[in-house]
Amino acid sequence: MNDNDAGIGGLQMLDDGDAPAAPIAPIAPIAMEQPAEAAPATAGAGGGAHARVLIIGSGPAGLTAAIYAARADLEPLVIAGFVPGGQLMITSEVENFPGFPDGIDGPTLMANMRAQAERFGARLHDVDVESVDLSERPFKVDAGGTRYTADAIIVATGASAIWLGLENEERLRGRGVSACATCDGFFFRDRKIAVVGGGDSALEEALFLTKFASEVVIIHRRDEFRGSRIMQNRARSHPKISIEWNSQVTDVLGENKIEGLELTDTRSGEKREMPIEGLFIAIGHKPNTEVFREHLDVDDKGYLEVADHTRSNIEGVFVAGDVHDHRYRQAITAAGDGCRAALDAERWLEEQADAGPATAMPAAGETVSTA
Repeated sequence: MNDNDAGIGGLQMLDDGDAPAAPIAPIAPIAMEQPAEAAPATAGAGGGAHARVLIIGSGPAGLTAAIYAARADLEPLVIAGFVPGGQLMITSEVENFPGFPDGIDGPTLMANMRAQAERFGARLHDVDVESVDLSERPFKVDAGGTRYTADAIIVATGASAIWLGLENEERLRGRGVSACATCDGFFFRDRKIAVVGGGDSALEEALFLTKFASEVVIIHRRDEFRGSRIMQNRARSHPKISIEWNSQVTDVLGENKIEGLELTDTRSGEKREMPIEGLFIAIGHKPNTEVFREHLDVDDKGYLEVADHTRSNIEGVFVAGDVHDHRYRQAITAAGDGCRAALDAERWLEEQADAGPATAMPAAGETVSTA
């Protein structure tokens, strides 16, 4: 599986796990046709829509949750985001998702999952969440200038790419600096490019970029990779890939476009310049949890905490995918999480209905007896 696509010769990777986080550059959403059988929105507060199950996020976790919830006749509404599809939208080739012996590119996989969810009646709105109110039910979510309400919520907002945090890196984004090889690799054909990182994502990105670049340089701040052994072996043995160990990008050079990098030796502090025509950042992700932190528990890394499978600390709010999983971070585990969250939400809603009108919707945070 490759995370990014760049077509520049000479790719170089650097791993800077301590770099500050910044959102990934937006990519155009896939145009999707809404199916005729999709359930109409129920009017909600503020002229928005009400859903029994509102799913926030449209990566593998969110769309799998939508498929299961729709097939359970819960008529889910998905707040997909202005740039829907999750991290697989910047993944060039997925080789480890079951059912595709020859692999499948990430955007196609996500388009298929979205179409499958819509086929069963899920409604998808491509807007970003601005704020949430989980203090009482029905829960309230403001997105795209509209207020949505829901009896239950599944949070599947995933994680976003981390940037190096350099001033010139930000200035030259879109002018040779990218976090999406799949989106931008074609523009760097026969050029020398660098990839920063040392995990599987960086190694996959570097390998993918060899399809376009004349040379790919992997820049890594340590003396060994953190990625899987098979990906390390592929990168080390590829004739187009070279590796700069114990090196950190400390500046991006160029006026109107990237022309080179300033590298600093992490052991000696010695600085040197490297001519380069493209830079792809693959150093990790930041969980997209900011909008929920007032209500939901997070760990010391900012990921949402779960208890009792997919339940959050608030009754009726469930969590799925990379927004809480910083160990596996795989498409298949995220999809499995989405399945579990949808099943848990379905059973929880049934419990509320069985409890009767008086106790069907307890106040947020109030413990519901399952005895």
